[in-house]
Amino acid sequence: MLHEFLVVFGEWERLLHGFWQTIWLAVGSAAAALVLAMPFAMALMSRNRAIAVLARILVDGMRCVPFLLFAYFIYYGLPSLGIRFSSVMAGLIALILYNTAYMAELLRAAWANLAPEAIEAGHAFGFHGWGLFRRIVLPPVVLQAVPMIGNQVIQIVKDSAFLTIITVPELTHVASAIQAEKYVPFASFVTAIFLYWVICFAVELVVNAVGRVAEARR
Repeated sequence: MLHEFLVVFGEWERLLHGFWQTIWLAVGSAAAALVLAMPFAMALMSRNRAIAVLARILVDGMRCVPFLLFAYFIYYGLPSLGIRFSSVMAGLIALILYNTAYMAELLRAAWANLAPEAIEAGHAFGFHGWGLFRRIVLPPVVLQAVPMIGNQVIQIVKDSAFLTIITVPELTHVASAIQAEKYVPFASFVTAIFLYWVICFAVELVVNAVGRVAEARR
C-alpha cells in the first residue's frame, strides 16, 4: 500500500497541475458567476412582473438541468452550430453559466431578507435602479449571503470533477490518468480526495473569516 502512494507522489507535478487547475476553475467561475448573478437578482426582485417572471424561468430552468449534461452540451453540442471551445474554456463557461443561476437565487434570498428601511433610506437619498443596488443593497446582501456563497463554491469545486468527461486536465482527470498508467487506483483516488478536501477546507476558512468581518460590521 505504501508503495502505491509513493508511486502516486512520484507524479506530484501532474497532481499539482490538476490541483491548481481545479482551484483556478472553481475560483474563476465562482467570481464570474457572482458578477453575472447580480443583474439576474435585480430582475428577480423587479416590480415589473414580466421581467421577474422571465428571470425566474431562466434561473429555475438552468437549476433543473444536470451539470454533466450541460457540460456535454457546451463541448459536444454547440459545435453543431459552429460554436467551438477548447475543453478548458468549455468547462469554464459551463461552470459560470450553470452557477450564475444558483448565485442569483442566493442573492435574491438574501435581498428578500434585507430590512426595508435600508431601501427606503436609499430612496430618500436619491438612489434608484443600479445605483441603489450597488450602493445600498449589494454590500449587506453579499455579506449576509457569504455562508451560502461559500457552500456554492464548494459545490463548484465538486462539480469541476465532472469536467474530466470533456478532457479538462483538472484533479480528477489527472488522478484517473495516473491510476490507469500506474495501476494504483486506491492511492490515486485517495490522494485526489484529500486534495479536494484541502480546497474545500480553505474555502470554509475564507468564509469564516469574511463572516467574522461581517459580524463586526453589524
